[in-house]
Amino acid sequence: MCTYNGERHLPEQFASFAAQTRLPDELVVCDDGSTDATPQITRNFAGSAPFSVSLYTNEQNLGPTKNFERAIGLCTGDFIALSDHDDVWQSQKLAELEAEFDRAPHIGLIFTDAEIIDESSRPTGQTLWGKLPLRQAERERLRSDRAVGELLQGSMVTGATMAFRARFKELVLPIPDYLPIIHDGWIALLVAAVSEVLPLPAALIKYRQHRGQQVGARERRGPGPPQESVAESMHNALQRENPYSEVLAVAGAVRTRLLEKRAAFESGNVLARLEDRIAHLETRSSLPPSRLGRAPRVFRELITGRYHHYAKGVQSAIKDLLA
Repeated sequence: MCTYNGERHLPEQFASFAAQTRLPDELVVCDDGSTDATPQITRNFAGSAPFSVSLYTNEQNLGPTKNFERAIGLCTGDFIALSDHDDVWQSQKLAELEAEFDRAPHIGLIFTDAEIIDESSRPTGQTLWGKLPLRQAERERLRSDRAVGELLQGSMVTGATMAFRARFKELVLPIPDYLPIIHDGWIALLVAAVSEVLPLPAALIKYRQHRGQQVGARERRGPGPPQESVAESMHNALQRENPYSEVLAVAGAVRTRLLEKRAAFESGNVLARLEDRIAHLETRSSLPPSRLGRAPRVFRELITGRYHHYAKGVQSAIKDLLA
């Protein structure tokens, strides 16, 4: 758990930990220099909790990514479940996650849905997956060999609902803080490259939305409503700029880490596809201004099948020719 000035909601989250039907073996709390009563609330809870609680206070503010990096590195258990300081866990959360890990040794990471509550703990009537949205088709792709490609397009995994096997600490740490991706997206990408990711359709936490949080349940832009015509879809695609530089930066960092750790973690097939995806993105990001000059490169990418593997097929090719 990472904390920072969380005195208002922290007691409710601590109470939900103590109410777990399968208690945690340990709670590691890294506080990022809180100026309110957060450290004292944590120490008070440590004195009464029915499990080990360790509080570490950062000498200087690290920010969420590096704070989670430190907390993960200090964990000693076989499974690591991440937590924010302002949510509430359902009482069966750890029991259900442990059962899923025990049932399927090939699964390296699990993330779940969540009920969204407001700052006063009132239900909003929404769920996290409903608001993002995270549809059935996307969940199925996350369970296939396309998981890394899906996750490169944007994070679908919310850290507050995530748990993963501790043996992947060596792979995911350290977590880069210079990329356009935060800790949950990075962890999910690396684990998906060497193991299976399971989206578990159960709302095992109450996910709080309030004005003071760093990242809320922002809606993720989908592919457009079903009634959108082909012409409208193409017009919208031509108006939208793909952040190639951001995707390339993340993909390059993932490739570097997988190469560094290939002796310990097998990622050969994923690494080959990642190299191919990077080559496709580099081609698209460096197309010349002239439409005539673009044509040979676009047709070459079509012939190789990369537009269909890594984009929206002919629609993306036409976009690159005309945009």
